[in-house]
Amino acid sequence: MKIKNIIAALLAVLAITVSCAVEEDHYLSQVKLSTTYVAISMGGGSTPVTIDATDSWSITGMPSWLTVSPASGSAGSGNISFSAGSTLDGRTAELVLTCGGKTQNINVIQGLATVSKATCAEVIAGPESKTYLVTGICTRIANTNYGNWYLDDGTGEIYIYGTVNAAGNYSWSSFNIEVGDEVTVQGPKTVYNGTVELVDATFISINKSLIKIAEIDPADAVLPIEGGDFTVKLNNKGTGLYIDIPENAKSWLSIASISGNTVKFHAAPNEGGDRGTTLVLKTKSGSKEYTCEQALTQKGAIIQCSIADFLSAAVGDTQYRLTGVITSVANTNYGNVYIRDWSGETYVYGIGAKGDFTTLGLKVGDVVTLVGKRGAHNGNPQMTGGQHESHISVTEVTIAEFLSKPDDKNVYYMVTGTLDEIANATYGNVYIKDAEGNRLYSYGCYPGWGATGDARKNAIANLDIHVGDQLTIIGAKTTHNDQPQINNGVYFSHVPAN
Repeated sequence: MKIKNIIAALLAVLAITVSCAVEEDHYLSQVKLSTTYVAISMGGGSTPVTIDATDSWSITGMPSWLTVSPASGSAGSGNISFSAGSTLDGRTAELVLTCGGKTQNINVIQGLATVSKATCAEVIAGPESKTYLVTGICTRIANTNYGNWYLDDGTGEIYIYGTVNAAGNYSWSSFNIEVGDEVTVQGPKTVYNGTVELVDATFISINKSLIKIAEIDPADAVLPIEGGDFTVKLNNKGTGLYIDIPENAKSWLSIASISGNTVKFHAAPNEGGDRGTTLVLKTKSGSKEYTCEQALTQKGAIIQCSIADFLSAAVGDTQYRLTGVITSVANTNYGNVYIRDWSGETYVYGIGAKGDFTTLGLKVGDVVTLVGKRGAHNGNPQMTGGQHESHISVTEVTIAEFLSKPDDKNVYYMVTGTLDEIANATYGNVYIKDAEGNRLYSYGCYPGWGATGDARKNAIANLDIHVGDQLTIIGAKTTHNDQPQINNGVYFSHVPAN
């Protein structure tokens, strides 16, 4: 047996021996345990503890790696099993036994609690579940509720998924961690979707960065489409000043001047959509490098395009203007909807702020014009940050109601009926009728909103529409040769007859 294993075993036995010798003074009158110190081997297993209770009881505070069975019971005698799987490092837990309104602690130890000091590269290459002590620079902060951020020590980068204090509580504001600070944490490694993480890492210490942003101009870090200058003033306690312009900005952003700890950048005019970057400013102290970051965006033109072109665009900050019919509403509070034009359909993740959708009174069938970015979620394309520019309200009516409406090319209706006759298959000039025998001519059944030229053609064949199908069309009321009609009708949906 290796000497470290002998020592671990002796310590575990000592813990049990000491507990048996002293715990008699800590027994509750309501309940007695054979031991309040439970030792489990590193290889995993179960340890039984006998209980003799005069009242109902329960045990709480179990960590995810420990199973207690049963965790509660009624008055009487019995056995409790404390079980854990194998572990690479020792671990401990402090549980609470409650009986008759009184509480008593139960201490569980599995092996010896050890922490391995490591580089990010060693963490990345190391086994999961092992606990590591790592020191590195905070490069990005993802969440300030639980303390999710990225740590880079020059050998690699790992994600800190949750940061806790010595008591195990999330307390982000007390840590005072900012981008550029050197931070030491310790926690167990896991891998989630390919990302190496330390989960609920315990904060150990911080070495504040020697370089900070003191002032920026303009204060909102947003430059106009025409371009211009962006000035950053720094508090720099290190030696020297080093500036990195990311690759994605080198074509339009340059350093205009450096005067002491003040840097002026110049952005060229923007002929495309919105663009942005994150500037990295560095200093040194001996062999250590300290950084700070500053985000910068520049307004761009809004690209008006079809939904198909939007879907084929790359995810980014470019702004797009889309017009389409609302085909379904996924969330009425935030305005998560699907919109469709003649070329395709896309999901819109929120129209404006919370409550905007309800205030606007938007509904299925309305034609909306939105401006937003090309985003994606779980690989599915979507518009994010969608802002309402305008909309056309579309009223759902019966054929009889439509026929009674006055002519007005600016008022739109949604009408449903049974397809009775196809007068022109190319442009979709059709007749629909209702159960009462009312018949309505639609001048056009175009494949979707915004279709022009040849894009208007052949919706009947391409959408597999046939006489007898239930057909829903959007359009305005006009009259031609004394015949009421749907003017430039737009296909919304259809239900096959069979």
